[in-house]
Amino acid sequence: MLEHSPPSIVQRERHVLLIGFMCSGKSTVGKVLAPMLSLPFHDLDRVIEAHVGPLLPFFHREGEEAFRVVERRVLHELLSGPTAVISTGGGTPCEGDNMEHMLASGLPVLLEPSFEELMRRIRRSGGDRPLLFGLQGEALEDRVREMLRERSPYYGQAPLWVPADDAPDVLATRIVSALREGQFR
Repeated sequence: MLEHSPPSIVQRERHVLLIGFMCSGKSTVGKVLAPMLSLPFHDLDRVIEAHVGPLLPFFHREGEEAFRVVERRVLHELLSGPTAVISTGGGTPCEGDNMEHMLASGLPVLLEPSFEELMRRIRRSGGDRPLLFGLQGEALEDRVREMLRERSPYYGQAPLWVPADDAPDVLATRIVSALREGQFR
């Protein structure tokens, strides 16, 4: 494990929140980043699953609105807990006042892979994402482009943006350096 001095953001007891589109690497990077910052890691989707079971069946059975209600509640519970690295769902920042709460209690870090890399990862994930379920080819790409356009105003509020085509350890090291040096807007 790399030795790093604690970044100022963590010294101020603020969460580090990884945001970005589905398959942008939030969970994978979060698992690498948390030990580098000596913080616990929480994957919002996995915490939600502990409450409702597997997400895809819950999403199909109950609908997106019911999912977002649970997501908001669990997010607020995590934000009121001890300082941690938290990976959020792709749509989490875009719902209600979630981004406002994330900005107030932590530092949202946008992981932003190139469109080509994002599509490669989405295709590799096997279509297990509720909002992309059953889509392939051009229909899948069109839906991803549409969702990126809708979400970009929310993602754009993140004080730190990290290009995310590289390996998770490279991205985590970049984030730690940016946090330490205060390289966020």
